[in-house]
Order: sequence, then C-alpha cells, then structure tokens
Amino acid sequence: MKKLAFLGPEGTFTQQAAKEYCRRSPREMVECASIPDVIWAVASGEAEEGLVPIENSIEGAVNATLDMLAHEVDLFIIAELVLQVHQCLMARGPIRLEDITDVFSHPQALAQCQRFIHDKLSRSKTHTTYSTAAAAKIVAEGKNTWAAIAMPSAAQNWGLVILAEDIQDMPDNATRFVVLSKEPVLPSGRSKTSIIFSVKDEPGGLYNALKIFADKGINLTRIESRPAKKMLGQYLFFVDFLGSSQEKSVRECLETLSKSSSFYKYLGSYPAWDEG
Repeated sequence: MKKLAFLGPEGTFTQQAAKEYCRRSPREMVECASIPDVIWAVASGEAEEGLVPIENSIEGAVNATLDMLAHEVDLFIIAELVLQVHQCLMARGPIRLEDITDVFSHPQALAQCQRFIHDKLSRSKTHTTYSTAAAAKIVAEGKNTWAAIAMPSAAQNWGLVILAEDIQDMPDNATRFVVLSKEPVLPSGRSKTSIIFSVKDEPGGLYNALKIFADKGINLTRIESRPAKKMLGQYLFFVDFLGSSQEKSVRECLETLSKSSSFYKYLGSYPAWDEG
C-alpha cells in the first residue's frame, strides 16, 4: 500500500483532509512535523505521496508550500481537496477570555482569527507552532492560562475544553489541499492544471503572458505571486486553470508560455475537486 505523508500530530486539519483522501484512495498515513517535512518525505522516497495545504479562503496562499514547490523539489500535483475549516479556542479548563495570557497556533490559523484575537484576546501574547494540533498539545502540557486555536477534535484528543467555537473571521472558511507525487497523473473528466512562471522584465510582460490563456479561452482559477528569491522586484507567478495538458488548446498554451517565460515549471494536471 502506498504511503501518504501529512502534517501532524493527531488532530490537524491536514490529517482530516488526509483521512478524506484515504477514504477515496486507501493509503498508509505517515505523520510529519512540518509542511517542508511532508514535501521532503515525498522527494526522498520515504512516502509515495504527500498532502499539504496550498491556499485558504481568508488568508490566501500557504507560502511554505509554494516556495518548496518552486525552489526545492520537482514534484507533481496529482489531486486536490477542499476542506471547510472551523477554528476553536481551547484551554486546559474553563477560564475567562480576559485571563488568557498566551495563545498558540499555526500562523495560518492565527491569521484566520485576527478579528477574534483583537476583540477578545488583546491582552494575550500569540505564539506560532508547526500545526494547530501541536498548539493543542503545548497547551495541554502547559499552564492553565494558555489557550490554543485548533479544530474541535484537537480538544478531544488532548483533553482540552473548548472556550469558543467558529472564531474564524469569515464563516465560510475553507482550505484547499493538494496531493504531491514524483509521478504525474493523466486525469480524465473535469481537470485542473497548475504551473509556475516568471515574465521577462519588459513593458506588458505579465499582460502578454496572461493573454496567451485568454486567446485560447482558458479559465484561470487562481494566480499568486511570490518573490523569486533572486533580487528585489523579481516574482514568480503561480497559476491554476481549468483543463488538462492532454487537451490540444492547453498543450499549445503551455508550449507558447514556456518559450516566452524567463522561468517555467509544470506542476501537473489532475482531477478538479468534487465534493461527492
């Protein structure tokens, strides 16, 4: 059975997404301590696949994932999942919010709950952890005045009391996860493709690149920019769009873009998420 690396420990949103993926495609789940560890597990062959978050509806891109895919490894996206995210505040026991001194969570979770933290926990210090479940574990082993922001099951796993539920800034909070592999897939049906590219430093460079998609009638579903890490002002663009590289129009588009770009990387075509 194939191994699937995921961000642990027990009770992370990534684990929940991994369980959903394994429900459809049975895998042996391998726990990792951080997002880079998940990706390195796949690159090194420790696991055949790895599941990582790539974007959130409130906070946007998960930069650790994007930077690893761009600069550190040559892996392909073979699947995507979208998970509704409900953040909760939890502590070792009942405590007034104004008596909480420290709040622990993953940077993405803290960012998703900025309004609640500002309004209800303004006196508390915030601390970042590798995962929301790791935050719950720290609080379970820590002081009575500490609290964690994590998913509801983390409270049960670590014997914590939920003080407030659904504390994310927007009610329809969702995170998109992708499954990574050394080998690409050939999807059939409704597909999505992901690429990374950089444009030449000239007037209209990005416009000309995006016009290639428009001229082929290809619908972009996401575009993100990240520093190219070479010099100030140079950026990489992460683009997702509907369609598969097996389609003639998509293949022609990618060929044109790869020739005109100063940097180009194909991340794969894969089945678009279906909640069914």
